[in-house]
Amino acid sequence: MGKAFAFFVLSALAIVSMWAWLGAPVTMPNAPLASADKLYCVSYAPFRPNQTPFDPTTHISSAQIGEDFALLAKLTDCVRTYSVELGLDQVPAIAKQHGLKVILGIWLSGTPEKNRLEIETGVELANRYPDVVRAVVVGNEVLLRGEMSAVDLASAISAVKARVHVPVTYADVWEFWLRNASLAAAVDFVTIHILPYWEDFPIAARGAATHVAAIRRKVADAFPRKDILIGEVGWPSAGRMREGALPSPANQARVIQDVLAFAKRENVRVNVIEAFDQPWKRALEGTVGGHWGLFDAYSRQRKFEWGQAVSNHPFWQWEAAGGVVFALVIFIAAFSMRRGREPTVGTWATVAAIAIAGGVMIGWTVMNVPLESYGIGGWLRSLALAVLALTAPPVAAAVLTAGLGIPRFSEIVGPNSMRIGDPLARLAGAILMASTVMAIQAALGLVFDPRYEDFPFAPITAAVLPFLLLGLKAARRKGARGVAEITASGILALSIVYVVPNEGFANWQSLWFCTCLAALAFTLVRVRDAQG
Repeated sequence: MGKAFAFFVLSALAIVSMWAWLGAPVTMPNAPLASADKLYCVSYAPFRPNQTPFDPTTHISSAQIGEDFALLAKLTDCVRTYSVELGLDQVPAIAKQHGLKVILGIWLSGTPEKNRLEIETGVELANRYPDVVRAVVVGNEVLLRGEMSAVDLASAISAVKARVHVPVTYADVWEFWLRNASLAAAVDFVTIHILPYWEDFPIAARGAATHVAAIRRKVADAFPRKDILIGEVGWPSAGRMREGALPSPANQARVIQDVLAFAKRENVRVNVIEAFDQPWKRALEGTVGGHWGLFDAYSRQRKFEWGQAVSNHPFWQWEAAGGVVFALVIFIAAFSMRRGREPTVGTWATVAAIAIAGGVMIGWTVMNVPLESYGIGGWLRSLALAVLALTAPPVAAAVLTAGLGIPRFSEIVGPNSMRIGDPLARLAGAILMASTVMAIQAALGLVFDPRYEDFPFAPITAAVLPFLLLGLKAARRKGARGVAEITASGILALSIVYVVPNEGFANWQSLWFCTCLAALAFTLVRVRDAQG
């Protein structure tokens, strides 16, 4: 009892210390804006968590837009929109009530009739509210999407320009402006998007502002007679890493403030993307797509204040407390299944390692479930991983102190004559099987369609590490290896060979996840039948 309690106390201290380190606020640079200053402009999409522009019946009410503008008017002088449908035609009138200007977007696509309706509405609004509309953006990234040719786009821009009395522009990723330089003749100024996270060679947060400045100069050199507006610049607060580019609350705050400081020094116009998180974008871009907002989608609260420190885990105390409780459950499970045996110090040390890993990872896992779940399939996947993260550590710890080993898959789902009789061993084997299936699913997703796939490193760690430690500590059985285990190990190993170089060695989420895959593959290779 005394050894178990001592190791539990050490585990609890380790869990709290780790969460205190993870949750420590990250110091920000000096505020880029004076107290009375506001952003030049910010991208605005009005959709709340239960709304999506993919639903043609969606119509945003004026009251909802007004609520948003009441918040935004404290932060910015202007909002940039992307369309005039689904209720967005009300934006100029409501913006005027709140003292906001509008960069009015006309959405263009490959559908001529829809384009005509957008243009007609956009022209009418620009002419009705010339004191509100700063400029009209005719088309957004339509060249990037390949939905119009540069010739047709220039024609549409020129047609709008001939009918309005405000400046007219087109907005696209900076490379597409350089590839279609002739388009500059049709616009009053050039609007470029610079998103360091989404670059073909992603830029880490610490270098994002420098990258934005360099690209802006490059485009300005290419169009010396045109003003340049950075029409989109920002950073996500959650989602998967791309090489060294890590989405996080602290990195979002740092990048935006660094860019604003550069813009103020160089007198550069910048539109920040975006005002509010847009959960519907997760259907297009995964977790990261829904977390670019300065305001949270659900609480409608600012994510950070200028110049103030930001924590990547603001609720770390609750995560630490939950981790300690979970560690206690693990120790209770281990203690209760001793079966008359007195575990050695080494055994309790192994239980402590399982408890520390589970105690740290379980809070991370639970917090990531709503972040990384979209649609029924996404929720089922996240909840399944969370269940494995909750069950693997206590069951593995109990198997360890009970003196049992890890059964083969055939002893769990094979013929009755082959199945193992001990219910605790059966449960452990079932959890290991399920963990293997989920790990393979995640690994293959990162092999065949990786761009928007998250790295479920937290739940996989909690599910896999206990079995690795159990396999190393428990007495090794003498029987034959299983075909299913060997096959699964091979799939995991081949996935690692692809994922690591594809994601880059700067991506710690990838390296961590692949280390877990390697640990699981090693564990499976060591699993043997109970009989020779």
